[in-house]
Amino acid sequence: MSDEQQVLTPEVLTEVQGNVLIVTINRPDAKNAMNQAAAMGISAAMDRLEAEADLRCAVLTGAGGTFCSGMDLKGFLRGEHPSVPGRGFGALSQWTPKKPVIAAVDGYALAGGLELAMSCDLIVANAGAKFGIPEAKRGLAAAAGGLIKLPRQIPPRIAMELALTGDFIDAKRAYELGFVNRVTDGPAIVAALELAARIAENGPLALIASKAVIRESHTWSDAEMWDKQAAHVGAVFTSSDAREGAAAFAEKRKPNWQGK
Repeated sequence: MSDEQQVLTPEVLTEVQGNVLIVTINRPDAKNAMNQAAAMGISAAMDRLEAEADLRCAVLTGAGGTFCSGMDLKGFLRGEHPSVPGRGFGALSQWTPKKPVIAAVDGYALAGGLELAMSCDLIVANAGAKFGIPEAKRGLAAAAGGLIKLPRQIPPRIAMELALTGDFIDAKRAYELGFVNRVTDGPAIVAALELAARIAENGPLALIASKAVIRESHTWSDAEMWDKQAAHVGAVFTSSDAREGAAAFAEKRKPNWQGK
């Protein structure tokens, strides 16, 4: 199934393939620099991901061979904020939907663009992709998560170096650091959709619970972690989908997930 359309603004497009929502930042002439309209468009797309039961996963990408070059500095000078209240830069830096989101990175993911990519759950990158937080070169700081989240996703001393020098790393180095899940010689969207399709085959309740635990558990103490995990996964084990998954395995067929 495919239903490409504009979401609130022509600066963000959506398309559905199977159970996967493709969200494309559509500002190629500006290297997909994030402005307020694009942030609002991503927010609307994520609302759609949450609302439609048939959608299991999203892929966020950029048009024209670039993921996102960061904040639109011309908009910044006009006093524009490329963020959504309660959700942050690009509608993802301070919030995440319950369902998985994959960043498909071609070209540059710089400054806010890197912060947007690392706010997704998984990253697939073209071999020619470049990553960096060069804000210090412009007298700014990577305040949309780069200084907070990056040291949690790669070794802290490497994060410190990237923040203080503003230098870039390539996709191979990002993969070696565990920042990127997969590197592909072709368009990142192709490999990202292959990964998304594998995710979308699985139980929707299991996906939501697993994402929540992995994202939240780093703040849990040893004393509370099992109870907090149970709050997410308990309902999964008593769901109709759990019984369907077991039956499908026994009967050697694909499961028919109901999301309940």
